Amino acid sequence: MTAQLNELLKINYPIIQAPMFLVSNTAMVIEAMKSGIAGCIPALNYRTLEELRSAISELKANKVEGGAFGFNLIVNKSNIKYKSQLEVLCEEGCDFIITSLGSPEETIKQAHKVGIKVFCDVVDLKFAQKVEALGADAAIAVNNEAGGHRGGLSPEDLIKTLTQNISIPVISAGGVGCRADVDKMLSYGAAGVSVGSPFIASTEANVTEEYKQACVDYGAKDIVVTERISGTPCTVINTPYVQKVGTKATWLESILNKNKKLKKWVKMIRFSIGMRATEKAAKGVTYKTVWVAGPSIEHTEAILPTKEIIKNLISK
Repeated sequence: MTAQLNELLKINYPIIQAPMFLVSNTAMVIEAMKSGIAGCIPALNYRTLEELRSAISELKANKVEGGAFGFNLIVNKSNIKYKSQLEVLCEEGCDFIITSLGSPEETIKQAHKVGIKVFCDVVDLKFAQKVEALGADAAIAVNNEAGGHRGGLSPEDLIKTLTQNISIPVISAGGVGCRADVDKMLSYGAAGVSVGSPFIASTEANVTEEYKQACVDYGAKDIVVTERISGTPCTVINTPYVQKVGTKATWLESILNKNKKLKKWVKMIRFSIGMRATEKAAKGVTYKTVWVAGPSIEHTEAILPTKEIIKNLISK
């Protein structure tokens, strides 16, 4: 199993263990590196810069040949820690940074000074061309089968559109739960794949057993898109609580979102409320079960160690 991503990150298999808010941690990434793939953690999973530095030190101490590690940065104004997090990553070092939800210009500029590669989340050709022009090392093509904040195009359409119109590598994100899915994305022209949802049900993930078991019990047909978490469409498991509260923005939010001056603040407030709700559901037992996941949980049949999940992705 070889593709451009192997050479780009010096890894054995062209797979990135995707960064997942609340779910990803150093234990998962260390197992990913030992298994020959790359692992990534959202910088926002660490409340303080000291915790972020400690995580980087732990990953550097456990890095092995054939593996790589990186961090995800939210690069818009909703993340007030963005600049300080970027500074820490550049000071301490990592193999790559994945940018989301904003302009990656400053991240690319600072990271390249210290030899860190930058991959940028994109959902369409327009933004892919922008990040290419800014010097991104690869585009993370977020398709309509991704977990969390997803794109609007199918994996095949998005990969082929990007590979035919930009020259940087295209890494497909979304819709991968087994080896056949990996092969399919590579056949479309992807340089590699980013895989998240299958790892929610890993023994290393420090979320509740209820959340993990939900990824086993529910399948692709149980995934719905909600606007009630971050103000941006997000995929979640259709639990009874999600059914009760609905998936559409409230009438007040809809009205306020049409106001150019207030839209940004409404989204920030909705994001804050939504993130607190998902954190409570992920970390503790609550009737407000808002569990973020993608349709690739269809292939999740048991709670397994990270290395076993990776084996299922690389073995025929």
